[in-house]
Amino acid sequence: MSQNTEGNEFAAVTNAWSEMTRSFIRSATAANRAALSAMVPAATENGSNGKSTPASVPSIDHSDLGWTFERTVDESADLDVGDAVTFDKRLTDEDVRAFAQISGDTNRLHLDDGFAVETRFGERIVHGTLVSGLISAALARLPGLTIYLSQDLEFVAPVGIEDRVSARAEIVEDLGNRQYRLETVVRNEDEDEVVIDGEAVVLIDDLPDDDRRTV
Repeated sequence: MSQNTEGNEFAAVTNAWSEMTRSFIRSATAANRAALSAMVPAATENGSNGKSTPASVPSIDHSDLGWTFERTVDESADLDVGDAVTFDKRLTDEDVRAFAQISGDTNRLHLDDGFAVETRFGERIVHGTLVSGLISAALARLPGLTIYLSQDLEFVAPVGIEDRVSARAEIVEDLGNRQYRLETVVRNEDEDEVVIDGEAVVLIDDLPDDDRRTV
């Protein structure tokens, strides 16, 4: 067999493998998007007809299937007092250790079981800042591009490792110029208690044109 023939056969095999790989990636991506779309709860329209429409939130492209959210409105132009969004996820040991590495907060209360059991909490607890970060996750799922302006917090109770936590943000005042004041509450769903209470002020911009799409 000539060197040229061998080269052609190798190129053909390489091209076939590349095309098969691209096809697999496209199929896997489509399957992931379909699963994610099925997971995301519908957002209820304002009005008396009670109908629901799929939520259009580009940021959920990067979501985990173990996370859920609900919101009452799908268009930023329709935002008004009373509209709300809730984000829900379980805070795992992996989350806590990743946050410690990223933030540099390596307080043994969050990482060392033997140490934590001797404290007033009797166990390791999640970083308070990590718990409050779920408020930001909820706000990111409001329609439009959410820009944080301020946040006031009161830490009411600790959250244990592997507890499921929800953050709810509800508009309580339209401040004008697309700015809103929201009540922000984080609950430990496993313990059925409020763990963080506070208020936030946000600015809601329009999304860039290439992000105005339905998942």
